[in-house]
Amino acid sequence: MPDTAHDSQELILLSASPYDTPDPHKALQDPEGLAAVGGDLSTTRLIHLYSKGFFPWFSELDPILWWHPEQRCTLKPSHFHASKSLKKALKKTTWHCSVNQAFERVIYHCSALREDKEGTWISSDIKRAYTALHKLGYAHSIEVWQDNQLVGGFYGIAMGNMFFGESMFSLVPNASKIALQQFCVLAEKCDIELIDCQVESKHLLSLGAELMPRALFSDTLSRLIPTTTTNPTLLSIGEKAQKQPI
Repeated sequence: MPDTAHDSQELILLSASPYDTPDPHKALQDPEGLAAVGGDLSTTRLIHLYSKGFFPWFSELDPILWWHPEQRCTLKPSHFHASKSLKKALKKTTWHCSVNQAFERVIYHCSALREDKEGTWISSDIKRAYTALHKLGYAHSIEVWQDNQLVGGFYGIAMGNMFFGESMFSLVPNASKIALQQFCVLAEKCDIELIDCQVESKHLLSLGAELMPRALFSDTLSRLIPTTTTNPTLLSIGEKAQKQPI
């Protein structure tokens, strides 16, 4: 008897068109969620594929790989869970938080941290691509400062009422958690209803993230991203160039 689930899997090679779109429901089961290979990291392709729920994730010497996991790790900003230790840190801290004040430094620290620990997927091509998205108003960074020193943060893409988190870093304990907590407060002001955390981890689940089935995630994207526009409120906050006390 044929295995229909297996037969429906299909890994496609993306064409030169930036609007070439794989069928997420045909993504491979092993490795889980791999849907396409190839293409490029042009801003047009990235914006289009992110709006459909795909994200690039590959090692520097590999071809570009595009993923769409069956179970998506997501976080509703209002569901962020602060542990007792994090609440204690928030009360004691004299740190500040900012938006879009050090995008290139944030992505550098994210790549350096990964390289030291496990090898980085944040290659020079990835840095250039997301910096280009930042200049167009799609990619954003959240920074945490201590005594005017950048100590933590993360970056990602805002589109419509959706935010796609990419990578975070901490140079001191709790800095990335505080960055996420501060962003969740900010996200509600920006009408951002959902944060895509991509791949499940115990760390993210402990902060309030939940798993969302692929079909529901795709439907949610269609609702939250009716058009591939930037988030004007988040852009406006970043343009004020202010460090807010935490």
